[in-house]
Amino acid sequence: MTDTVDEVDLPYDEGASMQKKIEALQERLEVLESQNEEMRDKLLDANAENNKYQQKLERLTHENKKLKQSPLFVATVQELNDDGAIIKQHGNNQEALTEVTDEMREDLAPDDRVAVNNSLSIVKQLNDETDVRARVMQVDQSPDVTFADIGGIEEQMEEVRETVEMPLINPGMFEDVGIEPPSGVLLHGPPGTGKTMLAKAVANETDATFIKMAGSELVHKFIGEGAKLVRDLFELARQEEPAVVFIDEIDAIAAKRTDSKTSGDAEVQRTMMQLLSEMDGFDDRGDIRIIAATNRFDMLDRAILRPGRFDRLIEVPNPDVEGREQIFQIHTRSMNIADDVDFADLAAEIEDASGADVKAICTEAGMFAIRDDRTEVRMADFHDAWEKIQQDEEEDEDVSKTFA
Repeated sequence: MTDTVDEVDLPYDEGASMQKKIEALQERLEVLESQNEEMRDKLLDANAENNKYQQKLERLTHENKKLKQSPLFVATVQELNDDGAIIKQHGNNQEALTEVTDEMREDLAPDDRVAVNNSLSIVKQLNDETDVRARVMQVDQSPDVTFADIGGIEEQMEEVRETVEMPLINPGMFEDVGIEPPSGVLLHGPPGTGKTMLAKAVANETDATFIKMAGSELVHKFIGEGAKLVRDLFELARQEEPAVVFIDEIDAIAAKRTDSKTSGDAEVQRTMMQLLSEMDGFDDRGDIRIIAATNRFDMLDRAILRPGRFDRLIEVPNPDVEGREQIFQIHTRSMNIADDVDFADLAAEIEDASGADVKAICTEAGMFAIRDDRTEVRMADFHDAWEKIQQDEEEDEDVSKTFA
């Protein structure tokens, strides 16, 4: 610890020389300077600590003020009239007439998003941004599926590439011929035939923005929410065009219209009306291609099947014998296959199997080899795998009949 001034002994003797007095004073001066430097450092540290706590106090005071404020609710302006603005609050769809200032009236327009307080007075105008759920559906990283990974449906692949990929890569070909490129393609067929894989391959092969959604994601509880999400999805596609919009399980929102009066059915039909309008309505769709997929083609409404919305209806059936053999070869490219494996015989044996079934057989055959502590997959493993998959399917059918 630094010595204090009082601890410095001043040598004093009547006979001491003036030189010793000077040296003692210099020593006292050095001690005082050292103490002064130390106190200056402490003062700087204290000021820095004080500033830190002052900033923390200001932040906590600001947060406390915000917590004491009443929350604001999001609403949409429906109409502007002489009495004010008619707004609809999101969530509960409550409509209200509220007054607006002349300054705010100049900036407001129907369909604008605003923030309202507990008395439903407009506090401020919000940015007209697309629904965050729409941006989540945008695919940022291309899938690792290519057309080389799909087998047994070469004709269907070619039609999809002509309809979706070619207009994006080489639009000049259509201009030279003098025709409009096909606007959309609907893939239909049994489960597991490769419909979704075709869409993934398109996303991988093109540089266009790819937006994927499931039809069930467009069905919402509150009135107008599904239609708004459809609008936002296509608005996002227009902002990012050229774009490809993939709608899986489209039968969830495009089923045949009925006379049902339930609110749920009515909301689904409203969503479908918005989808029809976006696909082929008054406004130009732009450089946007649509791919849709369904297992229930028989359920779809005729309005969505007409040319202009889906110019091509492509059936994707289960593969034939040659197709199944090709799919076997695709899914076993990285597997260590024994010499006794004959894919032609396997393809002939698993009649009516889908592409997904073939992939499952390959995976299950590999599992049989792992259980036997082998690195090589044999013909018997593929036979056992097919028997196991058939047995699992029969058990699933029995369970379904039990609960039917």
